[in-house]
Amino acid sequence: MDSLAAAPGTGPATSPLPTLRPPRPPARFEKLPTDRAVVLGILNVTPDSFSDGGSYNSLDTAIAHGLRMFYAGADIIDIGGESTRPGAAEVEPATEQERIMPVVEAMVKAGALVSVDTRHAETAAKALDAGAALINDVSGMSVSAEMVALVADRKVPYVLMHRRGDSKTMDSLTKYTDLVPEVIAELKSAREAFYAAGVAPEQLIIDPGIGFSKTADQNWELLAKLDQFAELGHRILVGTSRKRFLGSLLTTAGKAAAPEERDGATAATTALAGIKGAWGVRVHDVVGNLHAAKVAARTRAAQELGGANS
Repeated sequence: MDSLAAAPGTGPATSPLPTLRPPRPPARFEKLPTDRAVVLGILNVTPDSFSDGGSYNSLDTAIAHGLRMFYAGADIIDIGGESTRPGAAEVEPATEQERIMPVVEAMVKAGALVSVDTRHAETAAKALDAGAALINDVSGMSVSAEMVALVADRKVPYVLMHRRGDSKTMDSLTKYTDLVPEVIAELKSAREAFYAAGVAPEQLIIDPGIGFSKTADQNWELLAKLDQFAELGHRILVGTSRKRFLGSLLTTAGKAAAPEERDGATAATTALAGIKGAWGVRVHDVVGNLHAAKVAARTRAAQELGGANS
């Protein structure tokens, strides 16, 4: 296996991670923190993701990075083998599985709670068989009947994300009359297929789809009005990490900030999401966003205490 940094999550590779500390005991989804937003560490085993495509495209580097995030405090490791950036080429399930399954198996063996980031029911089923605990699907309004049936059969938690179109068309589908009510209505419509199949409400986690069929201004509006998604009655997952709208905000001399320069802004959005009651955040920088989640939780608790005493 590739060598790893002495400090989890940062720096150049210098020493084998398995000697850093023993694996945590196997984790269960039900045992996740309830006093702050859950932190999902992003592990892209792809050559073309917008932020880190190719960085973890080999088995050794992917496992090493996943373990670094796990030891740095990530509650869940979210593993994907297909880029979801705008314009990305679709990946066949067989290729996707070849990329991710050894990594899923290694992370489960290490004791990590694993989420599989996939649109394909076939891939999701194999990951669940290997010990994954959560399906994170960016299909949005075009979720497959096979995926719905799988979620119903396995009774696993499932992230239902809002997205119109696919990776090639979603940037042209950003016209809304009233953004938040329309996104909520479309999520309710997509949810009906799961309910009809017998999926329990508590299995569903809602992702408003920041960066997917949304403009930069619409992304900010979703964040500002995140608490309105509570009417759906599900946990809320937020994914802002290193996305284009943050790069645009941080423009210097006419040039948008590079993805790796957006971690501070990402942490700020994590704090905002946590204060507004998000269940979880999906991020690249585990440590910074874990700190932000804790700050948000403490702030939210103080707000609630202040309200109770007024």
